[in-house]
Amino acid sequence: QVELEESGGGLVQDGGSLRLSCAASGRTSSQYFMGWFRQAPGNEREFVASISRTGIHTYYSNSVKDRFTISMDSARNTVSLQMNSLKPEDTAVYYCFYGWVYRGDYWGRGTQVTVSS
Repeated sequence: QVELEESGGGLVQDGGSLRLSCAASGRTSSQYFMGWFRQAPGNEREFVASISRTGIHTYYSNSVKDRFTISMDSARNTVSLQMNSLKPEDTAVYYCFYGWVYRGDYWGRGTQVTVSS
């Protein structure tokens, strides 16, 4: 069992920045990915970004590439997502996941990100 605790999120204006973090605890593996999905009202949950435990491999959706940066502190099993140049369409609940590249085996509770125009 793996538990995920998210922090960050909130309200920001168009063009602003926010940082999300997610710490994993429990029975973590020696190989895993962590990352984020997001879900806006009326939409399906969509992949945002993921990173390997080593931090070597990163993946981004086209919609956030070049604006968001994912990073990993493997000693603390903590993943962070730096979100810059935020747009109103980035407004969603962001869910941290632990699993593989595009697959969540464990999920956080979600944190709200709201970008006002």
